[in-house]
Amino acid sequence: MHRRNFLVASTGLLVLPTVALAQRNNPMPEDLRKALERDPTAPVLGNPNGDVTLTEFFDYNCPFCREMVDPIHRLILSDPNLRVVFREWPVFGPDSEDAARVSLASLSQGRYWQMHKALFSIKGKANADTARQAAAKAGVDWARLEQDIQSERVERHITYSFLLAEHMGLMGTPSFIAGDEGAFGKYSLDDLKGLVRRARETMG
Repeated sequence: MHRRNFLVASTGLLVLPTVALAQRNNPMPEDLRKALERDPTAPVLGNPNGDVTLTEFFDYNCPFCREMVDPIHRLILSDPNLRVVFREWPVFGPDSEDAARVSLASLSQGRYWQMHKALFSIKGKANADTARQAAAKAGVDWARLEQDIQSERVERHITYSFLLAEHMGLMGTPSFIAGDEGAFGKYSLDDLKGLVRRARETMG
C-alpha cells in the first residue's frame, strides 16, 4: 500500500488553490475537499453527518476492490461517526463503466449498497449482462433502472471521478482518501481504522 499527502496544483479542468493551509503539511485545498466529499452525485454510506469522511475510488472489475467490500462494511459498522463516499471510477474499460452506470442508477431506488455488494459478488467479469443479473439479486426494478442509467447524474458522477482522479494523480484502484492523506492498494480493517484516526487528528 502507498500513502501520500495532497497539495494539488490547479488545472484547466478544476481550478483549485495551491496555497498551503496554516498548521498542516501539504493540506488538501478546501475547494478540492468539497468537490471530493460533497458531490451530490456520489453515494454516501455510514453517518451522513459524520465528523470525518473516507472516500473510496474503485472499479467493479478490480480484484483488490472486491476484497475491500467486507473491510469497508465492518469499518462503517464499527465507527458511528464515519461518513463514507463511494466514487465509481471505471478504469478497467467499457464493461466496468456499464457496471458502474447500473450501480449508480440503483441509488434512486435506495438500493445502492445492495447493488454494490451484488456486483462485487459476480463470478467472472462485471459487464452489462452480469450487472443485470446482479440487479435482480439486489432487488432493483430493472425497468426504472434502465431509465436512470442514462441520467445526467450518472454521467456527471463518472466524468467527475475521472477528473478528480487525474487532478489528484491517483495511481489506480482501490484508492482511499481521508483528511489530507491518500492511500492506494489493499487495506486491512486496522489499516483503514488508522487512516480514519489520522484524518480525525489532522482535521481536529
